[in-house]
Amino acid sequence: MRNEWTDSKRYIARNLLAAFFALAGLNHFVMPEFYLPLIPDYLPFPDRINVMAGVAEVVLGVGLLIAPLRQWAAWGIVALLVAFIPSHVYFIQIGSCVAGGLCVPPWVAWVRLLVIHPLLIGWAWYVRKR
Repeated sequence: MRNEWTDSKRYIARNLLAAFFALAGLNHFVMPEFYLPLIPDYLPFPDRINVMAGVAEVVLGVGLLIAPLRQWAAWGIVALLVAFIPSHVYFIQIGSCVAGGLCVPPWVAWVRLLVIHPLLIGWAWYVRKR
């Protein structure tokens, strides 16, 4: 049985996640200098990786808003977040600080990887339903 309150919560959560990913994706184009140092050195073509990540985030964020695409978009977000794990690990390995860029205490980088990242995955899982 559908519950109006549950549907409202899922609707709000879905729209917030869609906006979060679409805006984060656009930010890859507005501020690429923020993302490029977070791409591990061992990966080739960091500029292309940044563009592909930005496009994927925008497409998946918008996909959450389109009912027939919603489940695919949510699974895509989960896959994308899993693909970003090496970047989070790399950030921890380099001391949670990039020259002229993002610098946080190491515990913040760990919280981001071990708490925030799984919460985002759970959020995408939650909003996947129609």
